[in-house]
Amino acid sequence: MTGSLLEVIALDVRDAVAAEEGGADRLEIVADMSADGLTPAPETVAAISKECTLPQMVMLRANAGFTVGPDELDRLRRSAKELSEAGAAGFVFGFLDEEGAVDRNATEALIHAVAPLPWTFHRAVDHAADVQAGWRAVRLLPNLATVLSAGSPKGVGSGLPILRTRAEAGDGALIMAGGGLRREHVPVLHDYGVKAFHVGGAVRDSWQSPVQRARVAEWRRLLDA
Repeated sequence: MTGSLLEVIALDVRDAVAAEEGGADRLEIVADMSADGLTPAPETVAAISKECTLPQMVMLRANAGFTVGPDELDRLRRSAKELSEAGAAGFVFGFLDEEGAVDRNATEALIHAVAPLPWTFHRAVDHAADVQAGWRAVRLLPNLATVLSAGSPKGVGSGLPILRTRAEAGDGALIMAGGGLRREHVPVLHDYGVKAFHVGGAVRDSWQSPVQRARVAEWRRLLDA
């Protein structure tokens, strides 16, 4: 991997191959971007594994919100096993309770289910009632690889102050900046010490269109500059 990690959202094999050819380091595999990303089928992960060498961080999310019920959690545990067998290198998940605090019980249940694989706490942290408290709850959880965050539900442009605060608090190595990420944000985030970046819509025309290798390559050059 180069100095900065570039993760690209992939919905299928075509996306994954384009991301790899463009210079991505890692994939986030999801289904149904109309719900901001849900758990994909094991068959999708297996098919990507046959055609692409990049590690796949696979979404574990049962609904379009950030809470999870007991039945949904049981389904996600079962999905984690099937997805691991299909080739997942790690997972992406994280939950809030009804009050908007990090749901430690649900999150830790999935940490145990996916262990020893690494995982990313996704943008649920940006939707916490108290974002700074959310970060403090997440940052010490076991096997945590990265926290996918824009710093704000509105996107990176609005969330830069939070990301700067978290970087200054020592969390720069955990931050994977994503969610409305634009090219002009990259030098600022680099100055904060952020070294991981996540793109989805920025490398395609729409969620109904495939990832474009050339756009991934542009982000690769930007991160390496």
